[in-house]
Parts: sequence; C-alpha cells; structure tokens
Amino acid sequence: MATFIGIDLGTTYSSVSYLDETGRPQIIRDSEGHNLIPSCIEFVDNEAQVGESARRNLGVPNRDVLARFKRDMGTSTKYKNGMTPTECSSLILKKLLQVAQAHLGEGEVGEAVVTIPANFTNEARTETLTAAKLAGLKVKNIVNEPTAAAIYYVFQSGGKLSGHYAVYDLGGGTFDISIIKVENQDITVLSSEGVKKLGGDDFDEALQKIVQKKHKDATGEDVGADIYTKTDAEEDKKSLSKRKDVNVRIGKTNHTITRDEFEQEISSLLAQTEMLCESAIEEAGLTLNDIKEVLLVGGSTRVPCVTESVKKIFKKDPVTTVNVDESVGLGAALFSALKGDQAELSPLQKTSVNKMTVQDVTCGCFGVIAVRGSNHDEEFVVVLIKKNEKIPCSVTKPLYTVADNQTGLNCRITQANDPTDDPKWVQQVWDGELELPSGRPAGQQIDITYSYDENSVMHASFLDVATGNKKETTLSDITPSTQESSKIDDFIVD
Repeated sequence: MATFIGIDLGTTYSSVSYLDETGRPQIIRDSEGHNLIPSCIEFVDNEAQVGESARRNLGVPNRDVLARFKRDMGTSTKYKNGMTPTECSSLILKKLLQVAQAHLGEGEVGEAVVTIPANFTNEARTETLTAAKLAGLKVKNIVNEPTAAAIYYVFQSGGKLSGHYAVYDLGGGTFDISIIKVENQDITVLSSEGVKKLGGDDFDEALQKIVQKKHKDATGEDVGADIYTKTDAEEDKKSLSKRKDVNVRIGKTNHTITRDEFEQEISSLLAQTEMLCESAIEEAGLTLNDIKEVLLVGGSTRVPCVTESVKKIFKKDPVTTVNVDESVGLGAALFSALKGDQAELSPLQKTSVNKMTVQDVTCGCFGVIAVRGSNHDEEFVVVLIKKNEKIPCSVTKPLYTVADNQTGLNCRITQANDPTDDPKWVQQVWDGELELPSGRPAGQQIDITYSYDENSVMHASFLDVATGNKKETTLSDITPSTQESSKIDDFIVD
C-alpha cells in the first residue's frame, strides 16, 4: 500500500511528511535527524549537496551555492551556473523524495502534494508542478501554504474550530494572509492576499544593512555580504528574538545590535503585511469583530515585533497551538491523503480525512485585452475571473469582432492582483492568433472561456461561434516547463 506524502517547499527551509498508520501526519527526519532541510544547494563537480552543509557556505567566496530561488519561480531567471529556479527547486524536491524513500521504503512512496504561496502567479504554480515531476515525484495536486496550515490546525483541534479565522503565514521568503471559514471540518477560504518577496530573508538583509552601516561609521570600511553573510544574519536574528541585543564582531571591531534597531529597520515591511491583512478582511466581506482567532504560520512569526504587529491589526493575541515551522508540511500530508485514492488508506487514515472538505480561491484576476472606440485603437481589459473566486470555476464571456472582413483575432490573456480595465496595470501572460474566415461583417461572436482548476492553473479557449474554430492554451504552456531537457540529471543529489 503506497503512502501519500506532503512537501512544504520553502524559500529557506523545506520538509516532507506522511500520514502514519494511526492517521496522524508526521514529519520525516533526514539521516542526521533534522525535520527541516535548508533549501540551499552547493554544486561541487557533478554533485548537488542539499541542506545544512550548503547553508553554512551560503555567501562564502568561491563556493557555488544557490538559495532563495523559490522567489524566482515562474520567471526566466538563470543563475551563473546556468541553472533555473525550476531546476533548483527540483533538486530540493529530489532530496526530500530520497528522505521519504529512506524512511518508508523506495517503492512505498505514493502520490505527493507540494505547497506553494497563495500569492504565486500561474507561471510559478505550473513551474512548481514541473519541478516536482523532474524530481520523480508522483504529483497531481499543489496546495496553497496557508490553506495547508489551516487543514492541520483544524485537524489538531479535533473539530473544535468553528467560525472565521485569519491564517497569518510569514515564512522565509513570502507572506500570505488568508481569511477562512471553518464549520465542523469544512474549510472554506474566503479571501487571500500576499506578496511574493517578503519574509525572513528580507529581515536578514535588514540586519546586514545595520551591521554594514555601523561598521562603516565606526571604521570607514565597507563590509561585504561575504564577510557578514545571510547565514550570520539569520543566526543573529534568531538571537534577537530571545534577547534585547547581540554582539557582532567584524575583524577586530565589536558592534552591539539592539532589537529596537532591528525592529525599526523592518518596520516598513511589517506595514505592508498590515495593509494586506486589512485588505483580506475587507475582501472577505467581514470586520475585525468577525475574526475569532489569528492562526500563526511560518518561522518568521517568532520575531517579537511580528506578533505585536498582528496584535495591533486584529486586536487580539494570535494563536500558536501547532509548530509554526511544520504546520504547512503536516497539512500537506493530510491534503495528499484527502485528494488521493481512498482505497490506499487504512481505516484510521480514512477517519482523519473523510470528514474534511477544502474550498480554496483564485490567486488573481484574469482577463483579456479588447479594443473599442471609433478607430478601434483604445485598448481595455475585460476581466473574466476575479480574484478570490471559489475554485474550480469556469467563466464564458462573448465578445465580438470589430471590423468587416476581419481575418484574425489577437488573443491576449492578462493577469493582475486587483481588478482593473487599464492595460498598464496588468501582466500580459499569453498571446495567440485565432484565424477567422474572410468576407464576414463585423459583430461575429467569439466566446472566451477561462477555466481555473484545483491547482489554480488557468485554461483558456477562444471560440469562433459561427465556424467552430478554436484557439486553446493552458498557462503552463507559456512557461519554461516545456523545455525538453533539464540539468538536474547531471548531478548526484546528496
């Protein structure tokens, strides 16, 4: 009987978990006993060393170490060694698969679910699926990180959660805030907001800036990121969560960094999270009084001023009844079992998930660029799928040709965080040409259908109603996932 696994593919740390025979999700520790594996890779000859050894060498001169590549998912970024974010992510996933195989048995690992930030673009989502497949995982589903965490919170409560909750997820690289409704064990996401590049990594950079300025003021010398590295900053950040100050030694000079200095440096970042929280509550159609509790997720919520920020916004103490580092991965294991073949589950495993339902929402607004005006030269955006629509969903909207003898239609799909009809404020994520027969008058109906699946991947079709001619695409078609080869097979993953 194959075992379903859940993977938290994090910006700074990742984990893999499974549902044990009693129906409880468990983190699988690696061979060194670590439950969290740094999302860092050091390339040495033909070997990709994943984890703590790579993290220790991050920022060290003359070491080929890559990290934080999750932030570049869905982009055309290529690193100095020619690797892409997708290939780097696949190496982390391959390592996690090996950890699972070592614990469960090589032939015992079944389908996997991989988590992604709720604010990920469609390109980033489809690239995550590609990375999982390159790593050799059997993956059909991905799940938003705050949704996975909510699943674990509901499971841990034993069905005691009921009402509206805020899931505040601040990890190493991204921030998400989701407003959910829980009834019995039914989880409905009402709204979700977030930002792709805001998290503990930015806090580390803020600490680096403080040290660099202090040293420059004291000695006139510059401190490079290879002298006081992000790994150094991460350790000092953790110390500042427990103490009021830390001592940093650069060369022969000592510097005292206070918690107050650190909090001041990251205050603008926290202001962004506060605005997004307010927006998420408004999008959900609720007020602060409707939010029963705030559920914390992600290691960066351990920073004291983050907790104070949450209190300020929600007017209540947040809840941390689970391990904030592990809740996403453990929830992913539950979701994997929920979405998998129930015949593969033991009776106790079925009991853990068979009463649970999960309803998520879209991550952005998807539209098409159309034209209007006497000269048909004024472009505007028609939104078909709005942000925070329940998924899966499908919308069909008729538009019409604008000229006599029009022989083609430029199909341009757009994506945006917020609804707008101004093309300047959207990202054009795909364009194609639908051929039309000549000799027809203007006003021919073109049906545009956008369908959004459970993995938050969008499928689109443009149909000429009169002829049946159709142009179709899935947004994954436009990403680097169509590449036929990958560099990951060039490396032994350790």
